[in-house]
Amino acid sequence: MESETKIFIAGSRRLSRLSQDVKHRIDNIIGRRFTVIVGDANGMDKAVQQYLHSKNYGHVVVFCMEGVCRNNLGNWPTRRITAANPARRDFAYFATKDRVMVEESDYGLMLWDGESRGTLTSIVDLVKRGKPVVVYVAPNKTFKTLSAPDQLSEFVGQFDPASLHRIEHELYAGNTASVHLSPGTVLF
Repeated sequence: MESETKIFIAGSRRLSRLSQDVKHRIDNIIGRRFTVIVGDANGMDKAVQQYLHSKNYGHVVVFCMEGVCRNNLGNWPTRRITAANPARRDFAYFATKDRVMVEESDYGLMLWDGESRGTLTSIVDLVKRGKPVVVYVAPNKTFKTLSAPDQLSEFVGQFDPASLHRIEHELYAGNTASVHLSPGTVLF
């Protein structure tokens, strides 16, 4: 029986190689037969797709804007996302796809370069919706599991105080859910 659990895997476009530790985490996801939802961008999306394709993993859905996929290396099923203003090709345009992937996922695995606004926004969105996220911080080669707003503020504050200030309003606006995980909980 196939698992209905969906993992949103994404990361910074400036990152294009998966570390052995990240591959190990993805292998755990494969072993549990979770469905991977991934975008179609160059960089980390493409690297994740290459790895999943090399493993002949079939439980993948590629999310694309307006039905045009830039990358779908495994010829997996696609999910077409329509933007409010399809003529724009800016941050807000592609963030539409990322928000849908957050909504449809149960967990996140974010591969962050410590600077990417898009990846940070997805991390914030996952935590706001009470969806645990494992963040691989590429510069430090470390993993951090986040499941509550206070953890997110502390985490982001280690990197860029301006980023923390930018997300505080977004993070604490409206209702935020949190999932309390026991210390040492390994999601995948």
